[in-house]
Amino acid sequence: MNDLPDALMRLEARVETLEQRVYALEHPAGAQSEITAQVASSPPAAVTDDEHPAALTTGVFSVMGRAMLGIAGAYLLRAVAESSSLPKTAVAAAAIVYALGWLAWASRVKAGDWLVGTTYACTSALILAPMLWELTLRFNVLPATASAAVVCGFVLAASVLAWKRNFAPVLWVSNLTAVAIALSLAIASHQILPFIAVLLLMMLINEYAASRDRESGVRVLVALAADAAIWALFYIYSSPEGTRADYPPLSLAALLAPGLGLFFIFGLSLLYRTVLKRKTITVFETIETTIAFLLAAFSLIYFGPPASAVALGAFCVVLSGAGYAAAFVYFDNAHERRNYLVFACWSAALLLAGSLLCLPRGWQPVWLSFAAIAATFASSRLQRMALELHGMAYLLVAAWISGMLNEVFDTLAWTLPGAPGMSVCIVSVGAVLCYAAIRPCQEKGRIRQVLAIVFAALAIAALAALIVQGLAWLMALKVIPGAHHLAFIRTFTVCAAAIALAYSGAHWRRMELTRIGYAALALLAVKLVLEDLRHGHLAFIAGSIFLFAITLIVVPRVARTGQKI
Repeated sequence: MNDLPDALMRLEARVETLEQRVYALEHPAGAQSEITAQVASSPPAAVTDDEHPAALTTGVFSVMGRAMLGIAGAYLLRAVAESSSLPKTAVAAAAIVYALGWLAWASRVKAGDWLVGTTYACTSALILAPMLWELTLRFNVLPATASAAVVCGFVLAASVLAWKRNFAPVLWVSNLTAVAIALSLAIASHQILPFIAVLLLMMLINEYAASRDRESGVRVLVALAADAAIWALFYIYSSPEGTRADYPPLSLAALLAPGLGLFFIFGLSLLYRTVLKRKTITVFETIETTIAFLLAAFSLIYFGPPASAVALGAFCVVLSGAGYAAAFVYFDNAHERRNYLVFACWSAALLLAGSLLCLPRGWQPVWLSFAAIAATFASSRLQRMALELHGMAYLLVAAWISGMLNEVFDTLAWTLPGAPGMSVCIVSVGAVLCYAAIRPCQEKGRIRQVLAIVFAALAIAALAALIVQGLAWLMALKVIPGAHHLAFIRTFTVCAAAIALAYSGAHWRRMELTRIGYAALALLAVKLVLEDLRHGHLAFIAGSIFLFAITLIVVPRVARTGQKI
C-alpha cells in the first residue's frame, strides 16, 4: 500500500507526457519549447526496488530456489514409487501431471521474462525425462506406446500453452526434451515405430507453425531427429532377421508409413508456403524435402512389392511434370529466382530417376534423347539456360546408357566395333539436333560456353565415329582393313573435321567449333605418336604426317577466311 502514491505519480507523469505529444502533433508551431520546459520541470522517475541490481540478484536466486523445490518434489515421487506404498500407475500419473504443471507455470510468466520461463520449463523437463525413463525401462509400468503418448501430450501441451504468446523458451525446451526422450527410449526399448510417430507429430506441429509465420527455429532439430530415426528403422529392418531378434516384427504398412509420412508432411508444407503463400524456399527446406523424398523412395524400393520401383518411376515422371509447371507458371516471373531454380532442378532429377526406374533398358536412351531435344528447343524459345542444362544432362545420360560414349571411344581410338545399334543412332541424331537448337554462345557467360562445347563435342564425336565406320566399311569392300588402314582413316577423318570446324566456327560465329577444331589438332599430334607411328607401315605413316602438316597450315587460314566472310 505504501507504493500506491508513487505508482499514481508515475502514471500521472506518463499521461501528461502523452497529452503534450498529442498537442505537439496538432500545434507544431511553438509546441517544442513548451514540451521541453514541462519535461525539464517534471521530476525524474524513481527507481523501483525491482529494477535495482540487488533486487535482480534476489529474483534469480528466488527462481532457482523454486526450481530446486520442484526437483525435490520429483525425487519425493520417485521415492514413493520405489517404496511401493502406492500403485506405480498412480505415481506415474502424478509425476506426469506434476511435470505438466511446471510447464504451464513456465508459459504463464511475464512477457519477456525468459529466464524464469526457461528455468521453469527446464524444471518440467528434468522432472519428466528421468521419471519417464524409469517408468518405462526400470519399473515396467508404462509400455513404449504409452511413453510415446505421454511425450506427445507433453509436446502438444507445450505448443498450446506457448502458441498465444509465441513463447520461445517453452517451445525450445519442450521440443528438445521430447527429441531426447524419443531417441533414447527408441534405442533402449527397441520400439522404434511409436517414437517415430512422436517425431512426425512434432514435425507436423512445427510445419504448421511455420506456415502461420510463427516458426521458432526448433524444426531443424526435429527434422534431423526424424531423419535419423527413420534411417535407423530402414537400417535395422533391412538387415537379416538373425541380427534383429530383439526388435518386434513390423508389417509392410508400418515399414512404409514413416518415410511416406515424412515426405507427405514436408511436401504439403512446401507447396503451401511456396505456391500458395509465395514464400521463398529456404536452404533447410530444400535439403530436408530432398532427404524426405529419398527416404520415402528407399522405403518403397527396399520394403515394397516388386512393382514398387515401376510405380515409383511413374510417380517421379508425373511429379517432374508438375515441378516444371510450377517452375514456369508460378515462379518464372518472380523477382527471387531461388524457387524457380530449385523446382526446375528437382524436376530434372525426377525425370531422370523416373525414366531409369519405369522404362525398359532399350527405351531409356530413346526417351531421354527426345527429352533432351525438347528441353533444348524450349530453352532456345524461352531463353532459359536451366532447360539447356537439363537437356545436356538428359543427353549425357542417354549417351551413357546407350553405349554411345564407349562406341565413339572405340571407333576413334581403339578397336573398331560392329555396326551401331538403333539407340546409338537415335542418341547421335539427338546430339546433332540439340546442338543445332542452341544459339551461338559468342559474348555469353562461361556456363553457356561450356554447354555449347559439350553439345558440339557430342555431336561432332558421334558424326566422326559414323564417318570412320563408313569409310572402314567401304574399304572392306576391296581389302580387309588392317590396323594401319584404320589409323590412316582416323587421321583423315580428324583432319577433315578440324578444317571444317575451323571454317564453320568462324563463318557462323560459333566459337566453340573453332575451339574444338584447334583441340582436334592437339589430339592429332598425340594420335600420330601413339597409333600411326606404332604400327610401322611407312607409306601410311607418311600419309598421316602429310595430312597432319596440311591441317596445321590450313586450319588457321580457313579460320581467318571464315571471319572475313
